[in-house]
Amino acid sequence: MGRRKNKFVLDEQMIVETINRLHARIEARFPGSGLGRVGAELLDLAKHTAKRARKSNRPFVSTKLISITLAAIWAGSMVYLGSFVNWRDVLHRVDIVSLAQALESVVNLSFLIGGAIWFVWTRETAVKRKRVFHALYQLRALAHVIDMHQLTKDPSVELGTYTETSVSPERVLSDFELSRYLDYCSEMLALIAKLAALYASESKDNEILNATNDIENLTTNLGRKIWQKIMIISQLAEANKAGA
Repeated sequence: MGRRKNKFVLDEQMIVETINRLHARIEARFPGSGLGRVGAELLDLAKHTAKRARKSNRPFVSTKLISITLAAIWAGSMVYLGSFVNWRDVLHRVDIVSLAQALESVVNLSFLIGGAIWFVWTRETAVKRKRVFHALYQLRALAHVIDMHQLTKDPSVELGTYTETSVSPERVLSDFELSRYLDYCSEMLALIAKLAALYASESKDNEILNATNDIENLTTNLGRKIWQKIMIISQLAEANKAGA
């Protein structure tokens, strides 16, 4: 019987397809916009993230080979050292000094080989961690870029207390378009969190898990600011309907 797929695990392909559809929606609504370029960057990053996340938990072949080689060297050394021992004499006439020296050699060699194997495995962990941190840094940076795009989209100007100046941001979007713009930003932030979660699902490294949690907290906080703006637009629309 084939192995059943866990339905509660994030599907990286579905995330990529969702981002692809979101990018198409942005381009259809705001063709040639900066937000569309950010969506394209997110789509490209998502395709790479799916591959990187799958590879992040795979052991390096070189690490396995080196570990097996070191273990073979240790076993061979034990056999080689044991070939010089006259085991009949050892069993019938125990020389404490000679036995202690032999045991010391065995222990020292075991520690040496064990330390080498430990270094190889910890080195692999460090390399994997560095690669994942670089990928998470890209996701974090993109989240801040999205936040910059929504920064000047302020619906409070419709409240009547706003005085425009010569250096005020240009406002060319209708309330509906502004709502869609902010909603797209919110969706992209949520999808960045999902991309970060792919690394968490493939790793047991506490530092990686903490880093992905930081990104999820960041995108949640940024998304909360956006939804406050969307709520203002919704309230203004309801007030306009009531006053009509």
